[in-house]
Amino acid sequence: MNGAESLVRTLVASGVDTCFANPGTSEMHFVAALDRVPGVRCVLGLFEGVITGAADGYWRMADKPAATLLHLGPGLANGVANLHNARKASSGIVNVIGEHATYHLQYDAPLTADIEGIARPVSHWIGRANSAADVAVLGAEAVAAAMSNGGQIASLILPADTAWNEAIDVAVPVSVPPRAKADEADLRAAAVALKKAGPHGMLILGGIALRRRGLELAARIAAATDCKLSNSGYSARMERGGGLPHVGRIPFVVDQAVAYLKDVRELVLIGARRPVAFFAYPGKPSILTQDNCNITAVCDVEADLIDALERLADLVGAPKNVPAAIVPPKPALPDGVPTPDKIAAAMAVLIPDNAVVVDESVTSGRGIFAASQASAPHDWLNNMGGSIGYSLPVAIGAAIAAPDRKIVALTGDGSAFYTLQALWTMAREQLDVTMVVFANRSYAILRNELANVGAANPGPRAIDMLTLDRPDPDWVALAKGHGVAAVRVDDMNDFARAFLAALEVQGPQLIELVF
Repeated sequence: MNGAESLVRTLVASGVDTCFANPGTSEMHFVAALDRVPGVRCVLGLFEGVITGAADGYWRMADKPAATLLHLGPGLANGVANLHNARKASSGIVNVIGEHATYHLQYDAPLTADIEGIARPVSHWIGRANSAADVAVLGAEAVAAAMSNGGQIASLILPADTAWNEAIDVAVPVSVPPRAKADEADLRAAAVALKKAGPHGMLILGGIALRRRGLELAARIAAATDCKLSNSGYSARMERGGGLPHVGRIPFVVDQAVAYLKDVRELVLIGARRPVAFFAYPGKPSILTQDNCNITAVCDVEADLIDALERLADLVGAPKNVPAAIVPPKPALPDGVPTPDKIAAAMAVLIPDNAVVVDESVTSGRGIFAASQASAPHDWLNNMGGSIGYSLPVAIGAAIAAPDRKIVALTGDGSAFYTLQALWTMAREQLDVTMVVFANRSYAILRNELANVGAANPGPRAIDMLTLDRPDPDWVALAKGHGVAAVRVDDMNDFARAFLAALEVQGPQLIELVF
């Protein structure tokens, strides 16, 4: 048994059964080991940003890590943007990064790079094998690190000779420490704050507190204290719709966010951090709360959030039963020329029962979140790190982790271009993903940001940097070229028909909505 086989055996024994891969020469013994050691589904991607994003989506829906297989420093570098997003989402991932043979590094071959230096900003744990005997032990440590603290990024560097040399067959147990408990004094302070503030209190939730159990506990706390419930604006995974307790979210736009929080005098954070603006803007605040708002940070996302909510519910004397949620009526399906408001109303009706919505709709779909509170039960996945090109890869991982659920990916045309190679993997694996590409032929959010940062009255060269025309992208042709069925629509009636038809088909479908 060689080192690569010992690593695959360790991954399988540790519960890692999926590997998203874009291998090169240095990783060939690991690739061969996937045949010799059964138990790992290997999914090929044509770009490393697709691979790392897929691993992010897999963790969010499976609550366990997948492995990635990346080729040396440049391969890792290609995947860093979505590793950044995964890190911000507290997703657990085991990166296996090929490296030159230990004796070859001294010659500084063309692909030699500082892999540790590239990995460090997006990794919680980094290990490097020095011999084949190290590989299994380091593999177990990597899995344990990925599963710790609610999800972390572990990067294991695997030199080629440590993969091909003989290794000892050892069973290495994976030990994952339990999540830390919230401090009792912080919980008591939070209880006092919320009871004192009443309707001027807000409880902001993140992480697994946005799953059903956490939402129900939070609704009971709100019933006892009259506080508002919110998330920080983005959620790695949030269960919602179908009568689940309603949780708002802080708007992206600074003026709207300040208005959303202006009456809050006591803010309690469980699995979340204090609200700040996404960017700095001239003359606008970085901190979104008022100066007279007191903030009680109970615990961050890696803590035992459910335990914290249970204890807080007891401290505020919350009722034992979950209050009935007010379910807004579904709007009528709109017709005519598409607008953001019409798109939001249509999606509120069209999101199917038990769907997983992967949202990167940015400007075109900004109203969908609020409108979809009226939808059937579904999970909502957001981009936590802000690096665009997240949605299509995350949809791959979500589809593989939850094959019995319809995945709905919402993206702008600008965002989708970053990782359009994901379409090929969806087609190859026949993943049940329905994609909507909102094709406004521009980086529309940047048109708004140009004004927000005070760079008014742009000229033609500036506008050229923000538009996607000359030529207009053809997403139907792009999708079909990657093996995905696609249709273009520019009318809301046609959009509804196309979306419902896509839901009836198993496998990837793309709808280009032009407006």
